[in-house]
Amino acid sequence: MSHRILLVEDEEHLARVIRMNLQLDGHVVRHVATGAAARGALGDGFDLVLLDVMLPDADGMELCRGMRGAGDFTPVLMLTALDQTPDRVAGLDAGADDYLPKPFELAEMRARVAALLRRARWLESSPPSPPKADDAARFGEAEIHFDRHEASMAGEPVSLTALELDLLRYFVERPGRALAREQLLEDVWGVAGSNTTRTVDNFVMRLRRHFEPEPGQPRHFVSVRGVGYKFVADG
Repeated sequence: MSHRILLVEDEEHLARVIRMNLQLDGHVVRHVATGAAARGALGDGFDLVLLDVMLPDADGMELCRGMRGAGDFTPVLMLTALDQTPDRVAGLDAGADDYLPKPFELAEMRARVAALLRRARWLESSPPSPPKADDAARFGEAEIHFDRHEASMAGEPVSLTALELDLLRYFVERPGRALAREQLLEDVWGVAGSNTTRTVDNFVMRLRRHFEPEPGQPRHFVSVRGVGYKFVADG
């Protein structure tokens, strides 16, 4: 299935290689090399944005944050040479759906693109369930109202993407259960048989940043060695 992809990348050689590979997968790719050009193109109805962080005239993280602030939740795969944990956290906190450090294998890039596009198609084909009378969850100092797409931590509002909210709901509805990364990918992302389980790790890290008093010592979103994660409501 063909999709429209916006590639924002100032390295001409890399952009040419990425564009060629995505076109081989049947996608229509528009390439721009600056933040200004990206801002002008974003309203054109793309299915996915591949966004370089370090652009000559803009910060890709600020571009992503601006998209989300404007209500544009087009999936974003962030490309960057910055691969330290604080850099990944910053990119995910800016609203990126996935984060791919340079240099990367083209096969992994194509797999991540395919996974994000499958997730978007799955959401479009799955109508939301009617909200319950009190479609809310509370744990620790967190309070989430799923029906209103509202969340807070210690009384302060927390901005969540639709995917973060879906993953959070999945955890909350299965307290204490060890959930495999592959299971989360299939049930939350709508992706089966994918090896992009690091995407799950990135999103759990985001939930920890949002709702754990000490993200480095999580009490609610707990790692299960060799499996994945489990949600513990009482910490």
